[in-house]
Amino acid sequence: MSVDTVIVTGGASGVGRALVGRLLDADMTVITCDIDEPGLKSLADEHRGRPLDTHVTDVASHEECDAFMDRVLAAHPGVNGLVNNAGLYLGRPVQDYDDATIERVIAVNIKGPVWLSRRFAAHLLPAERRGAIVNLASVAGEVGSSDALYGTVKAGVIGLTKSNAMNFAPYIRVNVVSPGLIVNTAIADRIPDYRYAEYKRQEQLDGDILPEYVADVCAYLLSDRSRILTGALLRADNGSYPR
Repeated sequence: MSVDTVIVTGGASGVGRALVGRLLDADMTVITCDIDEPGLKSLADEHRGRPLDTHVTDVASHEECDAFMDRVLAAHPGVNGLVNNAGLYLGRPVQDYDDATIERVIAVNIKGPVWLSRRFAAHLLPAERRGAIVNLASVAGEVGSSDALYGTVKAGVIGLTKSNAMNFAPYIRVNVVSPGLIVNTAIADRIPDYRYAEYKRQEQLDGDILPEYVADVCAYLLSDRSRILTGALLRADNGSYPR
């Protein structure tokens, strides 16, 4: 089964933006959403004339996720790929979070992928259609983070991946990518200097981790080349934090 129509959340920047281009280059149809309306407009302008559908959506909102999926399934009933890429990192220790911000970080990083995966699976599984889901976690979900809440939610993404891989088998493969420090992203800009230096010190390979490189791993997990992988965690981290 070849994935040919893919939803990518958080497509306006970073890994999501790189992945949109990568999938379009592979002749796929791409549907992407983001809260960044100007970023989506520039993405649409960049890929004008290609099979790209953009939607302004806040994945932290259950209602907006449902409305987004309603529009996607009506316009693209053949959709068979989902990449839960949208994420929120604020670079704060847990004591600096207020309750409203805690709820938003959990909603963006955990609830959104749960809601979207549920709708995606409900569309494919009754018809026994094949598909693939790729989730974006982080080394923070495996070894912790100076932002304790981010480490918590990304550990949750890994758990969600493994559970959905079991529940959606054999029709939908579900895998997770665990990046290290990705340069040229909003998250990298918020990481404290001491943590940035620690990430770079731990990396066993030289060179920076670029959004395009992580996008390549995501594209692999959507492709038939990974047909025997489900419930797998692929580390895109230059070998940082051996574990």
